[in-house]
Parts: sequence; C-alpha cells; structure tokens
Amino acid sequence: MKLESLNELLVEQLQDLYSAEDQITEALPKMAEAASSPELKRAFEEHLRETEGHIARLDQCFESLNEKAEGKKCKGMQGLIKEGEEIMDEDAEPEVLDAGLIAAAQRVEHYEIAAYGCARTYAQLLGQADVANYLQQTLNEEKATDQKLTNLAESINVEAKAA
Repeated sequence: MKLESLNELLVEQLQDLYSAEDQITEALPKMAEAASSPELKRAFEEHLRETEGHIARLDQCFESLNEKAEGKKCKGMQGLIKEGEEIMDEDAEPEVLDAGLIAAAQRVEHYEIAAYGCARTYAQLLGQADVANYLQQTLNEEKATDQKLTNLAESINVEAKAA
C-alpha cells in the first residue's frame, strides 16, 4: 500500500496499534501466570483490563475517522512478545524470572509509548481532536504502567540479585 497522506499514515499506525494491543491481551495472562511476585501478577492483571480499554478507545478512533479497525499484524509487537515468551521458557529462579518479565513488559510499554505518541501527534496535526484525546488518554496510561513496572523492579531486581 502506498501512503499518500498523513491521514493514511495515521490510519495505518492505528491499525498497527490495534494489532499490537490485541497481541498484548493474549500475552498478559501468560505473563501474570508466570510471575511469582503477587504485586507483579496484579500489575499484569490490571494492565490487561487497561489494554481492553485501549482497544475500545482505538475502536472510537476508527469510528471518528470512518475507517475499519483492521490491518496487518504488528510485527514489532510480535517480536517483543516472542522475546517475553523466551524468558518464560527459561529455567530461572522465580525472582530472576520476575525481573526478566518486567524487562520484557517495559520493552512493550516503550514501544507503545512511542507509537501512541506519534499517532497522537498526527491526529493533532490533522485537526482530529477527538482522536488525539483518545490517544493521549492511552498514552498517559502506558506511561503510568511503565512507571509502575519501574517501581516494582526496584525491589524485584534486588531480590533477583540475592537469588
């Protein structure tokens, strides 16, 4: 597909995000199950509920743009999730596995922060205020999740070091 306008790029980016969020809804329950830290399990479970809200907001974005919420598979997220699955397949001490899960989750968050930030900027430039607001709400939640993971890592990484 040839992208001929910023609007087409925005739609393509939203489709990529939709695929990414869908993949995350499949990965988070596995990550929660693999985590030994109750706080980390809870963080993954909470983020799953948030992610379902992110998908609903993306649906609203597509509706505002009169576009369909379909597109190609997000290969970037596919790779990040595969790396997380590889960590879960390791024979690791529980605290070390938790530290690895946090690292994998933060890679996902950073990908999403970048993607939502770019899409939000495109929507702003195109005068799509509703779309920009939906994307900003999700961007704020992704940043908050990243900070929660950083806070958890401060204690879990110390436990992993001691393991």
